[in-house]
Amino acid sequence: MTTVAEAREQKVVQAFVEIAEGLARGVDAVDLLDRLAHNCVEILDVASAGLLLADEHGVLHVLAASSQAARELEVFQVQRDEGPCRDAYHAGARVDVPDLVAEADRWPAFVEAAVGAGYRSLHAVPLRLRASILGAMGLFSSRTGAMDEADHAVAQALADVASVALVQERASADQTALATHLQDVLSSRIAVEQAKGVIAYAGDLDVGQAFERLRRYARDHDLRLTDVAAAVVERQLTSGAVLAHSDAEV
Repeated sequence: MTTVAEAREQKVVQAFVEIAEGLARGVDAVDLLDRLAHNCVEILDVASAGLLLADEHGVLHVLAASSQAARELEVFQVQRDEGPCRDAYHAGARVDVPDLVAEADRWPAFVEAAVGAGYRSLHAVPLRLRASILGAMGLFSSRTGAMDEADHAVAQALADVASVALVQERASADQTALATHLQDVLSSRIAVEQAKGVIAYAGDLDVGQAFERLRRYARDHDLRLTDVAAAVVERQLTSGAVLAHSDAEV
């Protein structure tokens, strides 16, 4: 009989195997990191996870999130320029918030929004590559309490792998090349978000379901997710074709 610890260890191994296979196949960073956000929820026993990426000017953008609530709170941190993930990026170090209510003076607007969304604690770690800080990953919990050191180590390891995934096409951390590449990743994310909207509207779906339809079409046709999204946005691929493909598999 598999114990809880053994089951968790299997999930950790599977997450890293999935990332390694994705890197080997050349899977889009956007797709890979969205899966990573969901894996964090299962492995680290948190309610939601979100990843922020900085552009060439140091402005943070939401790259992936496991839930709409987490996505909105990550956007909130960027817009209000306050919150644990924002601080983790600027400090290049983890930020632990075992009780959000206790930090209301530190991040008044963010704490109010996070508590209102049902979260009670948050732990943020930087996305780092050597001396460069690329962004931050936030782990949202519906319970108060500190994260133990073993979980912190896993969280940072996952964030580090995310950083490698972001720059997989670059052999070095040259700042100019890195900034250009990361800007390309952010542009790809915008195309995916736009395509999700098109598919959601056409199929009367929520954005999560629309994303799964796009991902399924891309994988079944051995295409990059961002290429499929761009084709949908540019009307080179119809939303009907994407929806018909997924419907045919049901």
